Amino acid sequence: MNTAILIVICVVAGLLVGAGGYYFIARIVGAGIVKKAAEEAEVVKKNKIVEAKEKFIALKLEHDNAVREQDKRIQQQEQRLQQREQQLNQRQGEIQRSLNEANQKVQAAEQRQQALDYRQQEIEKMHHEAEKQLEQLSGMSAEEAKKQLVEALKDEAKTAAMLYINEIMDNARLEANKEAKKIIIQTIQRVASETAAESTVSVFHIENDDVKARIIGREGRNIRALEAATGVEIVVDDTPGAITLSAFDPVRREIARLSLHQLVQDGRIHPARIEEVVAKVTKQVEEEIIETGKRTTIDLGIHGLHPELIRLVGKMKYRSSYGQNLLQHSRETANLCAAMAGELGLNVKAAKRAGLLHDIGKVSDEDVELPHAELGMKLCEKYGEKPDICNAVGAHHDECEMKTLIAPIVQACDAISGARPGARREIVESYVKRLNDLENLAMSFPGVVKTYALQAGRELRVIVGADKISDKDTELLSFDLAKRIQDEMTYPGQVKVTVIREVRAVNVAK
Repeated sequence: MNTAILIVICVVAGLLVGAGGYYFIARIVGAGIVKKAAEEAEVVKKNKIVEAKEKFIALKLEHDNAVREQDKRIQQQEQRLQQREQQLNQRQGEIQRSLNEANQKVQAAEQRQQALDYRQQEIEKMHHEAEKQLEQLSGMSAEEAKKQLVEALKDEAKTAAMLYINEIMDNARLEANKEAKKIIIQTIQRVASETAAESTVSVFHIENDDVKARIIGREGRNIRALEAATGVEIVVDDTPGAITLSAFDPVRREIARLSLHQLVQDGRIHPARIEEVVAKVTKQVEEEIIETGKRTTIDLGIHGLHPELIRLVGKMKYRSSYGQNLLQHSRETANLCAAMAGELGLNVKAAKRAGLLHDIGKVSDEDVELPHAELGMKLCEKYGEKPDICNAVGAHHDECEMKTLIAPIVQACDAISGARPGARREIVESYVKRLNDLENLAMSFPGVVKTYALQAGRELRVIVGADKISDKDTELLSFDLAKRIQDEMTYPGQVKVTVIREVRAVNVAK
């Protein structure tokens, strides 16, 4: 037991001695480390101070250089400002001198203006005095004299203008008429046309008046059946050897005429036979219409027409306009268009095609409230004709604007074909009324004594009183009268206006 305690005591004593030695040794070593660290810190501190001083010196030098540069720029700017100030002072002095000179000029101008105003007042005073003296001498006021002068100048200017207009119109007519007559004459000479016109009312001739009773039938049943089948009014009157067929549609009249012809030849006339014959003849006429259209296009050398247009061309055979057969008129117009287009160096085939189709709207099956020219244009557009052909068809009566050179050719050739002697008939009443209106229009002008419409209304001779109108006024009267006729009246071709003024001195020897 004691040994163990002794061992423990020895161990504890050894531990205490070791710990004290370790502490002593550690203290000695730590003091050396601290001293060395202090020395190194002092060295680092000195180095940092040196580096800070060097950096401060460098920054100070850089700042001084920047300050010097700034001072240099400021000095340069001050110099430029001084120079600018000197220039502005010089310009201000120049402007001041200019203002002084301008003021002097203004003052001089005001003085001259005052002098001019004074002279103007003096002149106006002298002018008023002169006017008073002239009014006293002439016995006329200044306004009256001015009006007389204006009227005299107006008459003189009007006369000069009329002479100038007449000179220009004469020169234009000389050149235009010369060339136009050449082309039209060559065109007409190259085309030969028939002048016979078909009647617009169909008449069926019979050899014996006994046939009339058979056509009428018992209680009129045959004639009623025939009228119902054909849509034509059949007039059976006392006219010997003739039965009149009346209808607005010429194709219906032709069907009725041919049906009557076959019925009379066959001898069997009753409602059932009438319906059978009318149906057969209608088919024959339709085939004849198509054949006529084809034959016409082949004769004219026109190809590629739509079958419906060919049918309408054939239908023209049974239509007349003012007594002129429409198909003959269209063929004639087509030939005239081709000839005129050839003279002018234009497309001959297109002109001939447009000439043939220009009146196609007159035989249209459509019941449309449109002018025939516009309806014809729509039909051509519908059946695939080219735009220049459609425009020529629609514009030949000025229903629409002319857009190609073929259009005026068609219009001119249509007028040539319709206006030539013997081509068309006019209603007597409308013809007489047009001539009376022409003479009455001329009589409405002051100074006109007598008027005569000559050459079927194509020339108007006006006789004026020599004491009412002067020679200069006759030119003005003919110009105004021609303009009013052009604006207010409808007439074919042209109307030549001739104003006659003559002085007759009559004495009687006794």
